Amino acid sequence: MNLLEDEDESNNPILSVVNIVDVFLVIIAALLIAIANNPFSPYNTENVVVVKNPGEENMEIIVKKGQEIEKYQSTGEIGQGQGVRAGIAYKMADGSFVYVPENGH
Repeated sequence: MNLLEDEDESNNPILSVVNIVDVFLVIIAALLIAIANNPFSPYNTENVVVVKNPGEENMEIIVKKGQEIEKYQSTGEIGQGQGVRAGIAYKMADGSFVYVPENGH
């Protein structure tokens, strides 16, 4: 003899709880996949470079090498120093750059 046989499924509150649990399991799985695909995830061993606000005064470069994460913040000043000409860079029609080193260097 089954006591739940006479009970209508639409009146059973446990069924709606089971559906809510299923929805939360799907959401948790999606969040775990998003965390695993994040380039700054501790489980990701690839090297990553991210440039925030490029060309602006508050520009920031974030470099991840293995497990190390370093941040470099722009001071807004133009770099200067001494050096010699090392070669010439050409911009191609497709937007790529080609570097040609100088002879003798």
